[in-house]
Amino acid sequence: MQAAKPLFDYPKYWAECFGPAPFLPMSREEMDQLGWDSCDIIIVTGDAYVDHPSFGMAIIGRLLEAQGFRVGIIAQPDWRSKDDFMKLGEPNLFFGVAAGNMDSMINRYTADKKIRSDDAYTPGGLAGKRPDRASLVYSQRCKEAYSHVPVVLGGIEASLRRIAHYDYWQDKVRRSILMDATADILLYGNAERAVVEIAQRLSRGEQVEAISDVRGTAFIRRDTPEGWYEVDSTRIDRPGRVDKIINPYVNTQDTEACAIEQAKGEVEDPNEARVVQILDSPRMTRDKTVIRLPSFEKVRNDPVLYAHANRVLHLETNPGNARALVQRHGEVDVWFNPPPIPMTTEEMDYVFGMPYARVPHPAYGKEKIPAYEMIRFSVNIMRGCFGGCTFCSITEHEGRIIQNRSHESIIREIEEMRDKVPGFTGVVSDLGGPTANMYRIACKDPEIEKHCRKPSCVFPGICENLNTDHSSLIELYRKARALPGVKKILIASGLRYDLAVESPEYVKELVTHHVGGYLKIAPEHTERGPLDKMMKPGIGSYDRFKQMFEKYSKEAGKEQYLIPYFIAAHPGTTDEDMMNLALWLKRNGFRADQVQAFYPSPMATATAMYHSGKNPLRKVTYKSDGVEIVKSEQQRRLHKAFLRYHDPKGWPLLREALTRMGRSDLIGPAKHQLIPANQPAADDGYQSARRKNSTPVGSKKAGNAGKILTQHTGLPPRGSDGSKPWDKREQAKAAAEARNQQAARERAGAGKGKGKKPGKKPAVPR
Repeated sequence: MQAAKPLFDYPKYWAECFGPAPFLPMSREEMDQLGWDSCDIIIVTGDAYVDHPSFGMAIIGRLLEAQGFRVGIIAQPDWRSKDDFMKLGEPNLFFGVAAGNMDSMINRYTADKKIRSDDAYTPGGLAGKRPDRASLVYSQRCKEAYSHVPVVLGGIEASLRRIAHYDYWQDKVRRSILMDATADILLYGNAERAVVEIAQRLSRGEQVEAISDVRGTAFIRRDTPEGWYEVDSTRIDRPGRVDKIINPYVNTQDTEACAIEQAKGEVEDPNEARVVQILDSPRMTRDKTVIRLPSFEKVRNDPVLYAHANRVLHLETNPGNARALVQRHGEVDVWFNPPPIPMTTEEMDYVFGMPYARVPHPAYGKEKIPAYEMIRFSVNIMRGCFGGCTFCSITEHEGRIIQNRSHESIIREIEEMRDKVPGFTGVVSDLGGPTANMYRIACKDPEIEKHCRKPSCVFPGICENLNTDHSSLIELYRKARALPGVKKILIASGLRYDLAVESPEYVKELVTHHVGGYLKIAPEHTERGPLDKMMKPGIGSYDRFKQMFEKYSKEAGKEQYLIPYFIAAHPGTTDEDMMNLALWLKRNGFRADQVQAFYPSPMATATAMYHSGKNPLRKVTYKSDGVEIVKSEQQRRLHKAFLRYHDPKGWPLLREALTRMGRSDLIGPAKHQLIPANQPAADDGYQSARRKNSTPVGSKKAGNAGKILTQHTGLPPRGSDGSKPWDKREQAKAAAEARNQQAARERAGAGKGKGKKPGKKPAVPR
């Protein structure tokens, strides 16, 4: 494999003379205004075009622009014909195709396979602006429009479907998306290095079929090239004992004679000439070794082989030691080069330092794009995650090695956001990434990191080689808070609390300055069985963090609350596990309004468990232990009902289940019991806090246009105006202070003896 070449070391393409565009063009009119006769590269995406570094099309587009290429954007095209794919003309080099920031199936369907009513990446939040399996459909339309133009497939949807994968929505194993999309090459993971390398080589006249040595790419080939050592991992059966050959002249009815012949074994003639065989060395260099996975046809028909292939795939994800993989699909092979080399801090700064407009394209007018509204005042400080949670695909996509930006780059972006983004009020909504507190945390020794093959650095406990120093992150928080015009910096990204407790100073900094009343964290469960299958820490880590959180909140004089999130129906979860979780929730006073059920996303380890009933975290065999799987709609509803033990709608289901489980003792009115024995009248049914605190659509009081406020009950509720409990207390304090001041003024006036009657008391807030 080629060594990693810095992103900024490539010679610029000739079109650099045009300079950066205010926005990458979405129409021929914009191209004319820029003086372009054509685009070198056209990016087709399933999201609305937002020129912000949280959106993939903006990062890739601006990066290619910085290399000197003219880049156009076709956002959310009408996929029913090729017309929309031709509106910018024919690209000189290639089409870059992605479904968007989310897998299009997860974007459209809930975990219960119901169609969602909105799409956060579309203007106005409208649903239906992209097809199912969008990257596949877009690629086919690009080929239909210009069959000879290369199609480069990328984005998270393509990344997680690059191999034969279980498809939850069709309940079957589908082949690599590269086969169905008819694309020429697929980029997976962090694609900056790969897309720049491919663009540069295509611009020099190289054919896309000849590009087979770029890391982080997948492509189709007929056979393994010469000079490669192939490791066969197509089976998991091992040969059994082979009986020794019996002398053919022995009477096989004479069992004693047969036994004697078998005991003799094969007799070798010492004088017989033998052919010397030179065997392939098992220590061939890793960069010329490829592992052959079971074919698509085999994993489609054999769930255990599917789990085995998934295990091999995840063992080959460390860029320092990963080998190439190959999987047969019919008459051809799909070849997967090792993952991309992580970007350095200088390269991360380069990527995030592009001239982003940081707002949606003007073509959308005043239409709001919900995903942009959520992140427009946030800053991404890092990439990657070494947590390895089996239900999550971040590690498979971004890698487990953390890629960090410098303090200077992050501060520069906050200042730019403060000065340029409309509506900035001084509040930064997030400084984070896939996790809030993995910034600059890495292995203590690069050599150990290079050779490590563990799927997680923090499970079953924090690795002794992991540096858990949070000092650089603390320093960053303090620098950002000190910026003029910045009033508050919140941390909204998911917090890895088992790491946080290793740095009490960090927890204190976070709790004192960066929590807006509620802090969301995700223990996911309380029971060891499902937690082990998730690769998550035990609930004891949550308890330690909760103690620290409450201690430092009290020291800061703030009333703040933790909101824990849990998953229902995850592989490895029994009905008893969910019952114990429900009891824990009741003991701790939590009532979850919203429930997250396990969602089998493509290529995740937990999805392999769901499909196969085997555990790929350990060696997979036909006789290896199985995993408890929750598949039936009835059992999934039961597990969600346990999480919402307080909702009367689920009580009949829970009563039936508890009786079946021999736990009728939990049915009754006592505090230690989970649910009452009797069903309430219909009009006394449970109503969630988000329903109580919301205003009907069309009401004159609908300040949020009928949007529902989400929160957990069991915590102090928000007021009908959305205010928090401490807001009410502050208002009460202000009112009391105002009354005291007014009384003092009246006393002072009376003391002067002017004989004036006191005027009418001013109204004070109540």
